[in-house]
Amino acid sequence: MNDEQLLRYSRQIMLPELDIDGQEKLGRANVLIIGLGGLGSPAAIYLAAAGIGEVTLVDEDVVDLSNLQRQIVHREASIGEPKVASAENTIKQISSETKITTIATRLRGDQLLETVSHVDVVVDATDNFESRYEINDACISTQTPLVSGAAIRMEGHVAVFDPRESISPCYRCLYEQGDNENLNCADNGVLAPVVGIIGTIQAMEAIKIISGIGETLCGHVLYMDAKRMEWRRLKLLKNPQCLSCGSTM
Repeated sequence: MNDEQLLRYSRQIMLPELDIDGQEKLGRANVLIIGLGGLGSPAAIYLAAAGIGEVTLVDEDVVDLSNLQRQIVHREASIGEPKVASAENTIKQISSETKITTIATRLRGDQLLETVSHVDVVVDATDNFESRYEINDACISTQTPLVSGAAIRMEGHVAVFDPRESISPCYRCLYEQGDNENLNCADNGVLAPVVGIIGTIQAMEAIKIISGIGETLCGHVLYMDAKRMEWRRLKLLKNPQCLSCGSTM
């Protein structure tokens, strides 16, 4: 690390759990963020600011006025632009050294597998079950840690699934096909800070996975009820009959 980097990340480096070694791990890492809406926005900003060397941004949508209430990586001037371009511009103003790869299409099949196989952690910030199941299966196939988040109305949750751990459950262990299929922000609404809180926790979990500090949420689901500001941490067990990761698959 050069002198400028030592100064930029000094407040993190002084943490004994992280130190220079951990900061250098962040600098060598590539994090894939799928979805640049309410969850992906704070995740992308904090991961870049914390010193992640490369972020790969994936989103097929363009910025809309209704996004600005909660998707803090975008600006009024970005309305009509691809979200990946808008996010790249914001991140570059925060951390010009961060290498950014943008993909303005939905990743499916072999392209999704290929992309996931070249990153260290996947942050799933999508808003539909079909995408979440596909991302989950790709992470299992490539043995890539997955940080999953969701938020709606005034509640949200975060979970970590690490297929490198034999006892780790996967996303399908948490939600079977078709559960709450129609729940999304467009139809049900969401309070702006809720997605910010959940997306920021996703960034924190990704940093912990990469640096090796602390204990991740692997094997647990963290639920937030913002209306009462209550948190619940529940243990999630691997489902032996899971269609994605079960022993009977």
